[in-house]
Amino acid sequence: MQEDFHYYATYCAAFLAGFSHEESLDICYSAQLVDLCSATFLTKIGAPQIAATTQLQLEMMEARTDLLGLQNITRIWASFHFLPKDLYAQKEKRNRRYMNKYRLICGPNGDLVVDTVKNAKDTSLQHIGIAMHVLADTWAHMYFAGTPSQVINNTDRDFFEILTENGSTIEKRITFRHSPSTPDDLEKCLYTNTLHQGNENSVMNLGHGRAGHFPDYSFARYRYYPSWNEYRDVYKDNPKDYMNAFLQMVTAMKYLGGKIDNFEKEVYDPEVHEKYGDRTMEILEKRQLNACEDWKKFGEELSGEEIPAFDLAKYQGEYIKANKDAKNNTFIGRFINGALSQKTMVSNKIYQSKNMLAGFSRFETRNKL
Repeated sequence: MQEDFHYYATYCAAFLAGFSHEESLDICYSAQLVDLCSATFLTKIGAPQIAATTQLQLEMMEARTDLLGLQNITRIWASFHFLPKDLYAQKEKRNRRYMNKYRLICGPNGDLVVDTVKNAKDTSLQHIGIAMHVLADTWAHMYFAGTPSQVINNTDRDFFEILTENGSTIEKRITFRHSPSTPDDLEKCLYTNTLHQGNENSVMNLGHGRAGHFPDYSFARYRYYPSWNEYRDVYKDNPKDYMNAFLQMVTAMKYLGGKIDNFEKEVYDPEVHEKYGDRTMEILEKRQLNACEDWKKFGEELSGEEIPAFDLAKYQGEYIKANKDAKNNTFIGRFINGALSQKTMVSNKIYQSKNMLAGFSRFETRNKL
């Protein structure tokens, strides 16, 4: 997902879940910060690199791909962007090396998404925002894994976008190319992706890099034939999935805000769907590279308040100026605590499943408020 959903749509969901305008801003800011809190960012403000929730392109190019390097990559991407659906999935006639990666395939409504939401209960608004980013990405990034793997994450030329033209459904073959400075071309179904690398553990084979940003677009409907599915077709309906993500975020935040007593899988807020489903689907299905303006307009109609643009520098000064004992009580300090808690929980769940791809996390900084 992109800023349009992680920032503006998350604001809408938080407000509809009963949080105030100011609280909703803190939640959606934190959700978007997950995509920007890199080791480079943390070093700049004097914060611990271990709290990184993403890796910049340059960082990825320099990343080690030995065991320790791969574990660091997996801890970040599986914890925050490609939450595994089933750490104990079964597949016949596959060795452990294959299964360790297969079991990291992302998907919604797994046990870990329940753990993620409940881990944010009674903590901070920043931790709630982190949890909402993770939950939302389980819908956008399903079928890809947060660890480098050509076998799991690769795509080929048999990748088709499903479109409706003149009332008929058609399939158009997508062309992927490696041209990072060139915008995706919706009219020509031309999208930028990572370079093909035959090395199983190349960072080019991380997540949906081989499909570029295409899986992040809410309008996308597509079909492809991954090897992990025995080259049978997989169909992905992003408008439907993103709608479920939005309604599930509302449900999760009603639980986190004390409006309901429990959070369970496969529960999507019916009241919001009935009242705002058509409006939300209209935004999701609009064929555009960036839906920020549409979500912003919707959010401002809901609250009657202005939603400022995301500003990465907004809270840096507060953190930098705070003395050592006060840093935990700053905005970024609370975000760091939430990030470390999420990374610890997911990494150790993976480790407990006898999968060493994320290593073992020994830090524990979770602060209940």
